[in-house]
Amino acid sequence: MNRRLSLFLRFLRLGFFTIGGGYAMVPLIEREVVDDSHWLTREDYYKTILLTQSVPGPIAVNTAFVVGRQIAGLSGGLVSASGVVLPSFAIILVIAINFASFHNVPVVEAVFRGIRTAVVALIAAAGVRLARERIELFTFVLAAAGLAAILFLNVSPFLLVLAFIAAGISRAYIRQRRSGGTSSRDTGNPADGNPADGQSEPEDGAP
Repeated sequence: MNRRLSLFLRFLRLGFFTIGGGYAMVPLIEREVVDDSHWLTREDYYKTILLTQSVPGPIAVNTAFVVGRQIAGLSGGLVSASGVVLPSFAIILVIAINFASFHNVPVVEAVFRGIRTAVVALIAAAGVRLARERIELFTFVLAAAGLAAILFLNVSPFLLVLAFIAAGISRAYIRQRRSGGTSSRDTGNPADGNPADGQSEPEDGAP
C-alpha cells in the first residue's frame, strides 16, 4: 500500500476511535508508527512529542503533521493531519445539528459519563508513559511546581510555559558554562599562563 495512503487511513482510524483529544491519542499514535509500522524509533517519536506540545495548536494535529512529514515528506504530513481532523469535524457537525434533540436523553448522558472516565484513563496513561521515559529530578520539580501553581494558585498555563522555557534556557546555559569551565581547566589556558596537562614550564636558564 502507498505509504501516504497508509498514513491517511491510520490517522483517520485514530481520529474516529480516539476519545478525549490529543493527549489521549499520544500512546495510540506511538503504537501505530513505532510498534506496528516501525516507521519511527521510540526516541524519535518522543522528540516529536516534545516539539509538538511546545508550539500552539492541537497536539493531535501537530503530531500527525510532524510524524507524517518525517515518514513521507510534506505531502505525508498533510494527509496525516487531514486524516486525524476529518472524523472529529464530521462528528461535531452532526452533534451540533442534532444536539438540542438528544442532549437531555438519559442514555446519551450515561454514554458521555462513561466516555469521560475513559478519557481520564487515556490521558493518565499518556502522562505516565512520557514521564517514565523522560522525567528527571529537574523536570519533576518543575512539573510538581506547575501542577501546584495551576491547582492552588490559579496561575495561567501560558505564564507557566514562559517560566519553564526560561528555566530550561537558564539550566542549559549553566550547564554549558560549567562544561566550558571544566574544559578550560583540563586543557589549560595559555592566556593565564596555565600549562595544559602533560606539559611543564621550562626551568630557569633553559633555552
